[in-house]
Amino acid sequence: MTDARNTFDAFKNREGQIPDAELDALWAVLTPASIDFMLGEWRGGEFQTGHKANGFMKRLNWFGKTFNSASDAKPLVCLDGDGNKFSNTEAMNGEASLWLEEFRGEVTATMVYDGKPVHDHFKVVDDKTVMGIMNGKGAVDFSSGTGRLLYFFLERV
Repeated sequence: MTDARNTFDAFKNREGQIPDAELDALWAVLTPASIDFMLGEWRGGEFQTGHKANGFMKRLNWFGKTFNSASDAKPLVCLDGDGNKFSNTEAMNGEASLWLEEFRGEVTATMVYDGKPVHDHFKVVDDKTVMGIMNGKGAVDFSSGTGRLLYFFLERV
């Protein structure tokens, strides 16, 4: 898995946009995440691909996600002006839950938003890092004529 970690680090630190195909190649070699693996607090970031939603999380002052249990997921843990964490339930109309869901022919832990038709699929980079793909009717970017997904990552706190 060292090759996957090295590739992930190179993407995380890359200046400029990353082509979807390069992120898809990394995704293809990663192991699907389990629900138990996802439990806990995670700090998040996104890969810059030119997707229409790039920058949205930064504008929210997004910290990451917290999974207390399969039925208690806080997808938008943000920071207020004083640096205090809070669950932003307004931006996506509620919170979320974790399910096992098939995506690209594999069953993986997937966070399903309560108030939007959006699903975040997760695969394991290493014991402290996952790569995520945001998918669903409310997340696919059709502005370029093709359906583009949003790529992001979470690092265990």
